[in-house]
Amino acid sequence: VQLQASGGGLVQAGGSLSLSCAVSGSSLDRYTIAWFRQAAGKEREGVSSINHIGDRTYYAESVKGRFTISKDNAKNAVYLQMNNLKVEDTALYYCAAPKLPTYHSRYVLSPADFGSWGRGTLVTVSS
Repeated sequence: VQLQASGGGLVQAGGSLSLSCAVSGSSLDRYTIAWFRQAAGKEREGVSSINHIGDRTYYAESVKGRFTISKDNAKNAVYLQMNNLKVEDTALYYCAAPKLPTYHSRYVLSPADFGSWGRGTLVTVSS
C-alpha cells in the first residue's frame, strides 16, 4: 500500500486545516490508517487513527475535541480535519498503514506498529 499526505500549510492559531491521505495499491476498506506528526527535535507521535471499517477511532489527548478523522472508501482517502489549531500543533504530518492491515487500538497509537508511510505534509501554526 502506498500513501501520500497533502493539505498542509501555514495558518494562524485558532484557524483550521484539512489534511488528506491518498491511498493506492490496495482497497482502503482493508486497512486501518493513522496520522502521526513529528515536530522539530521531537519524536514522532500518534495523532489519530481510524479502523478499516470506519467505526472505531483513536485520538491523542492533545487533539481530542479539535481534530476529526474520517475516511471515504470510494475515494480511497482518509482525512484529518484540524480545528482550533495551536502553535504546538506545528509539525510534519504523516499518514501510515499498520504492519497488520486491520490492526487498530482505541488506547494507543505507536509508530512501531506501522510499516507503510507516506511523505509528510508540513503544518505550521503561527501565533
